[in-house]
Amino acid sequence: MTLAPASGLDGEELDALRDTVRAACADAGGTAAVRRLGEGPGYDETLWHLLSREIGLGGLGLPRGDGGLAEVAVVCEELGRVLAPVPFLGSTVLAGQVLAQCGPAAEAAVAAVIAGEVYALAVADADGVWRPERLAVTAHRTPEGWVLSGASPFVVDGGAATTFVVAAVTGDGVDVFTVPATDPGVHVLATMCLDLGRPQAMVRFTGAVGSPLTADGAGVAAVTAGLDRALVALSAEQLGGAQACLDMTVVYAAQRTQFGRAIGSFQAVKHRCADMLLRVETARSAVLRAVAAEDDPTALAEAAAVAQIWCGEAFTWIAEETVQLHGGTGFTWEHDAHLYFRRAVADAALFGGASHHRERLAQLLGW
Repeated sequence: MTLAPASGLDGEELDALRDTVRAACADAGGTAAVRRLGEGPGYDETLWHLLSREIGLGGLGLPRGDGGLAEVAVVCEELGRVLAPVPFLGSTVLAGQVLAQCGPAAEAAVAAVIAGEVYALAVADADGVWRPERLAVTAHRTPEGWVLSGASPFVVDGGAATTFVVAAVTGDGVDVFTVPATDPGVHVLATMCLDLGRPQAMVRFTGAVGSPLTADGAGVAAVTAGLDRALVALSAEQLGGAQACLDMTVVYAAQRTQFGRAIGSFQAVKHRCADMLLRVETARSAVLRAVAAEDDPTALAEAAAVAQIWCGEAFTWIAEETVQLHGGTGFTWEHDAHLYFRRAVADAALFGGASHHRERLAQLLGW
C-alpha cells in the first residue's frame, strides 16, 4: 500500500521509508523484540536508538522534523506489523503532537523529542479518555512557579519517560505543562498491562513544579488537535497489526492439512479469511481518508473518529479470528497470535473505545 503523500514526498519516498522501517524491525527480530523485554525501561532501547536517532524518526511529523501525517501513518503501520516495542506512538506521536500544538513555548520540548528523548502524555481521566471537564490534575501558581497536584492514569510509556506532558485544570481552564520525571513531586507507578509491548503507568503529582506551555485555557484546543492526529497514527498501527494477523492466518491455512487437504480449501475457512480481508481493507480506507484530511482540522477530527471506530474493532475481531483459525497452536504462549490479540484489545481501549468515538462522531456531526 502507498499512502497518499501529505508533505511533498512522492510515493517512492514513502515506499522507501516503509522499507527502511520494515528492515530495521526485521533486524531487531520482529515480534521477538517483545518477548525480550525484561526489567529495563519497557522498550527496546537499541531499536529505538536506531529508529529515532540514526534513521531520524524521533521528530517525524513534528515542527523542525520531517514529513507529515502520511509518513507517520506509514511508520506506525510498519511498527504495528511486528508490535515493535518502541515509544514512537507514546513519545513522538502522542506527546509530540500535543507539544506541536503549543507554539513557541514548546520548542525546547519538541527538540528533545526529535532527539529521541522519551516524553509521555498525561491527559486521560479515570476512564482513560480525554475529557477536559473531568481531569483530576490541577495546577496553581505560587511564588516559585506553577505547582501540579493530582493523578493521571494510563500514561503510555510513563515508566520510561524523562518528562511528562500534562494537562491540568487552572483558574482559567485547562492548560498544558511539562514536568520532569525527576521532580520529587512526581510518583510513577507501573501498572499491569495486557499488552506486553506497550507499558503504561499511573502518574501522581504531589506538588510537582511544572513549566506552562499554554495560557488562558488554550490547553483544550492543543490537546484535542494533537490527539486527533495521534488517533490517525493509532489507527494505522491497528491496520498494520490486522494485516499481519491476516497474513499469518493465510499462510497457516495453506500449510495446515486435515483429512488430506489444506484447511484453506475448506469453505468455512475461506469465508472467514475473506471476512478478515474485507475488514483489513475497510480499515485501510479509513486510514487513507483520515490522512487525506490532515490540513482540515474539522474534517480530520471527524475522520480520526471514524478511523478509530473501524480500525479498533477490525483489529480486535481479526486478532480473535487469528487465534481461532490457528486451532490449538493459536492458544499457545509460543505462538505470536496472543501477542497481537493483547495489542488489539489494549489499542481498542486507548483514549476511548469505539463507543466513545461514536459518541464524539455524533457530536461532531451534530446528530
